Amino acid sequence: MPRKRKVKIVATLGPSSSDPKVIRELQEVGVDVFRLNFSHGAHADHQRNVETIRALEAELSRPVGILTDLQGPKLRVGEIAGGEIELKTGASFRLDLDPAPGDARRAPLPHPEIFAVLAPGAEILLDDGKLRLRVSECGRDHAETEVLVGGPLSNRKGVNVPGALLPISPLTKKDRDDLRFALEQGTDWVGLSFVQRPEDVAEARRLIAGRAAIMVKIEKPTAVTHLDQLIEAADAIMVARGDLGVELPAEDVPSLQKRIIRACRLAGKPVVVATQMLDSMVHAPTPTRAEASDVATAVYDGADAIMLSAETAAGDYPIEAVKMMDRIAARTEADPLYRPLVHALHPAPESTAPDAISVAAAQVAATIKAAAIVSYTTSGSTALRAARERPDVPILVLTSNLRTARRLAVIWGAHCVHTADVSSFQEMVKKACRIAREQGIADGGDKLAITAGVPFGTPGATNVLRIAWVED
Repeated sequence: MPRKRKVKIVATLGPSSSDPKVIRELQEVGVDVFRLNFSHGAHADHQRNVETIRALEAELSRPVGILTDLQGPKLRVGEIAGGEIELKTGASFRLDLDPAPGDARRAPLPHPEIFAVLAPGAEILLDDGKLRLRVSECGRDHAETEVLVGGPLSNRKGVNVPGALLPISPLTKKDRDDLRFALEQGTDWVGLSFVQRPEDVAEARRLIAGRAAIMVKIEKPTAVTHLDQLIEAADAIMVARGDLGVELPAEDVPSLQKRIIRACRLAGKPVVVATQMLDSMVHAPTPTRAEASDVATAVYDGADAIMLSAETAAGDYPIEAVKMMDRIAARTEADPLYRPLVHALHPAPESTAPDAISVAAAQVAATIKAAAIVSYTTSGSTALRAARERPDVPILVLTSNLRTARRLAVIWGAHCVHTADVSSFQEMVKKACRIAREQGIADGGDKLAITAGVPFGTPGATNVLRIAWVED
């Protein structure tokens, strides 16, 4: 049966949710795409999860997407003598390449690429921004700083340099090994961390070579600077608000989220809103009212998908978190204000036959009160165009390409069915009506707006719009 909402749910697997029974229940209560976080877990753990997901997919005959989220380069301080020191606000503190354990006066920072871009006045953040330093003097192997915000600093805490374009690739050796493994497992999406510029995406695309779609995570101020180019280079975008909020003021993140969603919708690229959406449900059976409002805001803005991280990966209530997100999303979409807000942004179609057909299909479906738009597609581009219109009815996607069906699991409003190609108009209409009834999308007497390409099965050739009546 189709979901009772158009927005999709992405859930992260981890210690709390790697049991096959839990994965099955997560899918049943609302998960459309499973995220494998390669910052944690061994390859064997991820392989077991992939096998469980694919077995469940075959049993339920419902395509399920898998997102491999690569760790990316992690910049960290080195070892601290005794495990922890206390940085005093106003004190001087040195960071350098000396591997000797740190103390109250200095700490090792084994990243020459950071020193290469520092200048007096630059700020350095430690431990997810809890500690803040300002550079007073620096060289190729050191930086003298003043502690602006002090606190405890322990071994291997993370380092951020806001606004700096660091001369490093987003793909470390670990990432390349993880990527090779994930592609062997047949992952559908690859999440790229620490992306700073379009060239970073081009590097990943060469390695992936079409075997998976690329989801670029916007989590660096430099990525925001190149937002339009990154949207063009990516297959989808993730608003990674946790890391984005470390290097940018918290008050900037809400407006940036709206800006990114808007830019993606105008470009017709899927966009996922992620991080801390129901964070209190890591340890509580219900969210705060503010978190419920946060989820609803992403839905009102027209995001394709909303994501759970620690809530399902390591939380005490993974099933309840998905149920809650599902209820919030469904209730938001049922709000009379939802449609006007989503349609306030209406992307202009390109001057192509497929775009013209997609726009017409949404208009026809609304005019004749169709039960659904049926989109025959091979590459998935027709379904993406249909979703960009944010129609009032479901988008039933029929495709002979299982990889396409899995990738489209993250797309707004798309209910995907893997089925053989058709060879005639009569077969096209008959199959669309039959599957719409079988999937619970239409009843006898309902109308369907069907889009397809002739010759049938030709990628990117959508040029037909047909209205059909479902027989009683």
